[in-house]
Amino acid sequence: MSLYQLSNIVQTYGGRPVLTIDSLELTAGSITGIFGPNGSGKSTLMRMLAFLEAPQQGTIHFNGNATSITETSLRREVTLLTQQPYLLKRSVKENIEYGLHVRGLKSTSGIAADALEEVGLSAEKFLSRQWFELSGGEAQRVALAARLAVNPSVLLMDEPTSSLDEESTERIRNAALRAKNERRTSLIIVSHDREWLTSVSDSTVLIRNGKIESTQCG
Repeated sequence: MSLYQLSNIVQTYGGRPVLTIDSLELTAGSITGIFGPNGSGKSTLMRMLAFLEAPQQGTIHFNGNATSITETSLRREVTLLTQQPYLLKRSVKENIEYGLHVRGLKSTSGIAADALEEVGLSAEKFLSRQWFELSGGEAQRVALAARLAVNPSVLLMDEPTSSLDEESTERIRNAALRAKNERRTSLIIVSHDREWLTSVSDSTVLIRNGKIESTQCG
């Protein structure tokens, strides 16, 4: 089943083309890995898929429907984990529950704890910790837990393992696989670590110089 269909996409910054995609289809219910050199357009593509940025030209279909950046409801189905995740200056529990409250969910009992366990952090040890008491790897996993807690249809992850140690990297991999297999979340992951990306992805897309150079399944 098609999740995204991109057609005749052109994006420019300051008159300079940064992304040109004639056609790209991303499948629902799977993990798609995206890799390529710095400046190849990967982050631009992710912002478009998150409906945070509109292409200058072309169309993006989501679940078979044409989309517009003005359709803010789509941002509740799709969530983006950036390379440098922003945490509120609050406790871990409050950070994870923030998205739930924004969505109007009043009963959040146990959701934060479950999300923490999914990313390999002890709820007993971490729920009450403050944002400044976390290491880089812990902060990244708390940010991921906050996104898993809202149970999105699509989870976009931009360099989720950048600068993380081996243990945290493996925890992120396990959390991604659990999100796909247990939550039925579709994931799209950008990473420079091609070996790690291949290990977690069902298919991969290579972007070079703002264009799709190749796609590969398995």
